[in-house]
Amino acid sequence: MTAEIISVGTELLLGNILNTNAQYLSRELAALGITVQRESTIGDNHSRLADFVNEAKQRCDLLVFTGGLGPTADDLTKETVASCYGDTLAFDAEEWDKIVAYFTRTGRTVTPNNRKQAMVPVHGRKVVNRHGTAPGAWFEQDGRCAVLMPGVPHEMKAMWQEEVRPLLLARQNCALHSLTLRVLGGESNLEYQVRDLLENANPTAAIYCKTGECEIRITARAKTDTEAETMCRAYAKKFYDLLGDAVYDEDVAGLEETVVHTLQRKGLTLATAESCTGGMIAQRITNVSGASEVFGYGFVTYWEQAKAKLVGVDPAVIEQYNVVSAPVAAQMALGAAQVVGYSLGRVGPLLWGAGLVLGAAWLDKDVTLAVGQLLVTALALPLTRERGRRRP
Repeated sequence: MTAEIISVGTELLLGNILNTNAQYLSRELAALGITVQRESTIGDNHSRLADFVNEAKQRCDLLVFTGGLGPTADDLTKETVASCYGDTLAFDAEEWDKIVAYFTRTGRTVTPNNRKQAMVPVHGRKVVNRHGTAPGAWFEQDGRCAVLMPGVPHEMKAMWQEEVRPLLLARQNCALHSLTLRVLGGESNLEYQVRDLLENANPTAAIYCKTGECEIRITARAKTDTEAETMCRAYAKKFYDLLGDAVYDEDVAGLEETVVHTLQRKGLTLATAESCTGGMIAQRITNVSGASEVFGYGFVTYWEQAKAKLVGVDPAVIEQYNVVSAPVAAQMALGAAQVVGYSLGRVGPLLWGAGLVLGAAWLDKDVTLAVGQLLVTALALPLTRERGRRRP
């Protein structure tokens, strides 16, 4: 099955709103084995939208729309797409009662233009919205489909998971299973190493580039979920054989989740000492559920004086080696761990110092006081302030 994602809203074209819906839906459709051929954004204009839909439905099996289902005059998606698919809309008293109840529950007065949201397809079907006032819609003509969802991200995601995804799974007539490998390294080098594995029809594999790392998403299609999962696992082993320890985890949101789970498993604790990242490493750690079991302290030591006072960096070491140096990074990490009595210390990038060129940085790695050793590594490439904040 092929698909096109169409985001409707002049505010998107003006750059007033970041379109996170398209990114979410691209990943979700890919996980179902549906090939997304295009992503498009179009403004709130009936004629332009109608021309676009009539064109798009000729080249794709499924059109996925977000936005334009509200009560205002410029919310035109539902009536426009209905016309393109040879359908009409009718008033749904049940949906209207839901809308009235929602407004009453939130202490607001419902206005007549909200009746527009209670209009649903005559030949197609409405898609229930349990998290807002605008129901979605499903249209079909000559085996080609269109599904319409709200533009509000949390409403769209809920509707997708609760209503649309099950509909599409039923049409697939098979089971799908996916797993995602998290891999350290750059996209071009990684792609070259595993290029032969990316050409397979089933299971499929695709690389998604992140900052400092990549995801490899493997998806298998089979008669049962158990069979699809077995196929995924067997194919994942081929990547492990090629990439080894560069694959650091599976199905996690990022490196911070792996760090927390590893610390939990080993019974270790962590403290951080940061400079230019301003607490962002600590923030990423604490965003992981269960982080309170292993993380309790984070030091933001932006000034040289703070490095000395809070984590015990010797001012003489700063004077001798400069603030951006391996000895200072080592003392920060060890100091953070020693101050709080923790087993591990982690230091964030050091970027600023009198007379120093912006871009030099030192990061520590695998700080384990139990063996009395500390490895401090220099980055291979210059590190800007923003890149330092985004490193995994």
